[in-house]
Amino acid sequence: MTVTLRPAVADDLMSVGALHQRSRIAAYSSFLPPEALAEPTPEAMGAYWVERWTWERDEHLMTVAEQDGRLVGFSYLGPDDAGDPATGLLNAIHLDPAERGRGTGRALMVDALDTMRVRGWRRAVLWVLESNAPARHFYERGGWQATGDRREERIGPTRTPQLRYARQLPGC
Repeated sequence: MTVTLRPAVADDLMSVGALHQRSRIAAYSSFLPPEALAEPTPEAMGAYWVERWTWERDEHLMTVAEQDGRLVGFSYLGPDDAGDPATGLLNAIHLDPAERGRGTGRALMVDALDTMRVRGWRRAVLWVLESNAPARHFYERGGWQATGDRREERIGPTRTPQLRYARQLPGC
């Protein structure tokens, strides 16, 4: 079965939210406590994406992955959060838990990197949870390297240290 990538449309956002919440639970439950993942609900996560996209869709791009008409993943990218005009930020890649290890994440990453290059960026950055060893390994296999920059945010009541990764874009 082939996965198809396409730009997201407004009608996708509630499904994106539900998938995002399923992905977070599957990816983070081995290192975050249950109370950190209890909220938001899939509906609240969908509302979050509707609101976020309303404000960011002119500068950001969401790509969805579909298989047989069913949403199985998404990526979200935009300008660098540190303000470097030569750098794009890969904000997210999330997959339906059943898609892990099937190449969908890699397809979304390759597409995001190509899109960033076409938009004129020469470098890409992202933030990844320090405790998320599978995601860190995924990005490192894709040519990303930790920069040494760190930040801390919260997922629910839990502080979550994050590491910044970077890589040059293909052809740059």
